[in-house]
Amino acid sequence: MSLLIKNIGELFDGYKVMKNTCIYIENGLIADIGKEREADEIIDAGNKFVMPGFVDCHTHTVFADYRDFEVEWKIEGLSYQEIAEKGGGISYTVEETRRASKERLKKEAMQRIKEMIAHGTTTLEIKSGYGLDKNSEIKMLEVIEELNRKMPIDIIPTFLAHAIPHDADAEEFTQEIVEEMIPEIGKRKLAKFCDVFCEKGYFSVEQSKKILMEAKKYGMLPKIHADEFTCMGCSRLAAEIKAASADHLLMTGEEEMRLLASAGVVATLLPATPFVLDEGYPDARSMIDNGVIVALATDMNPNCYTLNMQFVVQLACYKMRMKPLEALRAATLNAAKALKMDDSVGSIEAGKKADLLIMNVPSHTFIPYKIGVNLVEKVIKEGKTIYSK
Repeated sequence: MSLLIKNIGELFDGYKVMKNTCIYIENGLIADIGKEREADEIIDAGNKFVMPGFVDCHTHTVFADYRDFEVEWKIEGLSYQEIAEKGGGISYTVEETRRASKERLKKEAMQRIKEMIAHGTTTLEIKSGYGLDKNSEIKMLEVIEELNRKMPIDIIPTFLAHAIPHDADAEEFTQEIVEEMIPEIGKRKLAKFCDVFCEKGYFSVEQSKKILMEAKKYGMLPKIHADEFTCMGCSRLAAEIKAASADHLLMTGEEEMRLLASAGVVATLLPATPFVLDEGYPDARSMIDNGVIVALATDMNPNCYTLNMQFVVQLACYKMRMKPLEALRAATLNAAKALKMDDSVGSIEAGKKADLLIMNVPSHTFIPYKIGVNLVEKVIKEGKTIYSK
């Protein structure tokens, strides 16, 4: 099966911009760029902007119930920690997710993923982390596995050590993760990555390292929630163990940035989270200037309920001083690097999956310019249209 997308006014291929071109696709893969050929199907892009599908490399899309009741607390100025103390936060979602059936979790997540697709996401990472016990974490990972089979996009599973249960000792719970959860998850190959929330009041640097090194023995690649509220050595740990990515990084200093760059660790920035918490943003400009590979993701979760990578790109430009092409590369190719998938997705080049977006705008600069609406006209995954306005 072949497909020709012609009359592309502007193309961003993950690296650079090209004008007045076309893309030829065979059997779901990019075969050629710039040369029109006979094809089984032809799509006329109408001189619009075409780009790779978004790679949302950090989400918590599987959970039960919502936390819209926290909005007024945020407006009143309560911090993330204060909201948790008031009965919201991760603990609330853990209780609801533990009670929920697999069928309910899958059904609700499918609706969210459909909205993500409509906004241009073609590759999606989803974490567990709202179970905080062996059975509930495995339940979440099984749901993610089922979603990957049923939905028309690539869904990548991550086991997340997210928090310490309120009635548990931190050291004892770390041992439970290492001795009970990781071996079972690893043997069943339920997760490609293992992630830890390394932060004051959550997992210490030492506990995080213990969890991630054990997960490595079972083939899970390390990721770290790092430096979100404090800079206590978590990004340094990411560099030390050469994690696939260090995520959040609001408090990361220049020395840590240089360590991340030297180790090749992707910095996944999540600007929608400080947006909803009314906090400062990561220093993306300094990271880029220090040679760090910067990715973007939604951090979709009950605290930060956005399904729209376009919005994340817009925040990155206006709040983190990223230029439009930098932000688009961060949301596609660099995000694929954070998932160790840049050999197959994230850019438009021969041999890669034909994951493409036709945007209802004339150029890449309109993505941060035309805000508040969905700019996607058509979503193509492996050469097949999976969403069209």
